[in-house]
Amino acid sequence: MGILEYPLISLIILCITYWYFKNKCTKSSSVPTNWPLVGMLPGIIRNAHRVHEYLTSILLETGYNFEFHGPVFANMNMLFTCDPANIHHILSRNFSNYPKGPEFREIFDILGNGIFNVDSELWEIHRKTTMSLMNHAKFQKLLERNAWDTIVKGLVPILDTFAEQDILFDLQDIFQRFTFDTISKLLLDHDPKSLSINLPHVPCEKAFNDAVDAVLYRHVLPKCYWKLHKWLQVGKEKNLMKACEAFDQFLYPVMSKKHEKLMNNDIKDEDHDFDLLTDYVKAYNQCTNGDNASKLSSVQEFLRDTFLNLMFAGRDTTSTTLTCFFWLLAKNPLVEKKIREEIQQQLHLKEDENLKSLFDIEETRKLVYLHGAFCEALRLFPPVAINHKAPAELDVLPSGHRVSPNTKILLSFYTMGRMEALWGKDCLEFKPERWISEQGGIKHEPSYKFPAFNAGPRTCLGKEMTFIQMKRVAATIIYNYQIQIVEAQTISPTATVVIRMTNGLKARVVKRASL
Repeated sequence: MGILEYPLISLIILCITYWYFKNKCTKSSSVPTNWPLVGMLPGIIRNAHRVHEYLTSILLETGYNFEFHGPVFANMNMLFTCDPANIHHILSRNFSNYPKGPEFREIFDILGNGIFNVDSELWEIHRKTTMSLMNHAKFQKLLERNAWDTIVKGLVPILDTFAEQDILFDLQDIFQRFTFDTISKLLLDHDPKSLSINLPHVPCEKAFNDAVDAVLYRHVLPKCYWKLHKWLQVGKEKNLMKACEAFDQFLYPVMSKKHEKLMNNDIKDEDHDFDLLTDYVKAYNQCTNGDNASKLSSVQEFLRDTFLNLMFAGRDTTSTTLTCFFWLLAKNPLVEKKIREEIQQQLHLKEDENLKSLFDIEETRKLVYLHGAFCEALRLFPPVAINHKAPAELDVLPSGHRVSPNTKILLSFYTMGRMEALWGKDCLEFKPERWISEQGGIKHEPSYKFPAFNAGPRTCLGKEMTFIQMKRVAATIIYNYQIQIVEAQTISPTATVVIRMTNGLKARVVKRASL
């Protein structure tokens, strides 16, 4: 009995054959083919290793909005958008209709009930508590003390050693260790000392990379597929489970130690009336008194989720921006020269003098050109490259697209920095000057055009803190050292929600005094 005696099978084979030869002969577009049964998924999988560049080429070709058709019965139909009007509508104007929702929380289950993963009253309590702490005068002093302590005792000795011994190293790894140590000391009063001369392996510090690697694949693969991998404990899901274990093994003992110090009144005098852990315990008690009691388990788990969310924000985003910033500087030496001149002028340094003094917050604000250079790095390489949304109720976007609660929407912040309509024909160039006003100050751009720190009510609370920390690190390195990026290396962003350089950033360092 021949296969042609089965009409349905024959029809499917003929359709697939037609689609294959039609697209093989005519395909010159970035838009993926919509195949029978499997939809456009093969095109996404084939370009998964370069997903941000691929989505950018699709969105620029299709007018900033693209409807992705997933496999039949997989519930994977999505809308990709980088349309500023849509971004503003979703993140600001109609914010209440776009909560995180259950699907988002399932994809990002590793974040538990932290600020990035919750909605409504629980999110309000998180935000109010975190904002209050960040605005506290003693928090600012603690931040300044910890940042400089890590620079002076961690970053500088390592760079000095690498310079003296002419060691080839991964600059991205150094920045990840720096931000991990800084945020751990700030939040938990614990120094993991990952930024030490011997560069020790700290499982929790490396677990962040494994966690973000897995999450993007949960966005673009059928739920049944990654759930099966999770059940079988294989692939990226296995790495994610190990990352979760590493976080728990780091956070729970450190929190217990911190709690014990508080109970024994074993804290520094200057921090006596200010402690993050105590304030978040109060926030937990406030949560359990309301409608969220059923959503929360123990106070220890709530604190674990809270601190892990803040550590993700403090470690990954800052280290990514610093890495991309120094890579862009290496390609644009005139920008680096202007930054050095600004540092010398604004911090009143002599020509042959090293930057040794610990300059304060007001002095960092004088470094306007440096600020503009960081804005450029954030425009071209936003650490959070995509955002995932879904409406709670049926909605019509400014672009005219109707979206239902079953529609997943992916906002490509990475693409927005590469749009000529927003940034001009020189949008791919690294030009800090585009951020400097005629009066010599920083030019403000609306968040729906420059969403590096998100937009609307969920705008990043640590934006100013991030700029201050990055400026201190950059000024210390640029004025005292010359970073020499190895030319023979492939530079590309990872296929992750929070991007980083795929193969790190290999470099050597030379002391300015020896040049």
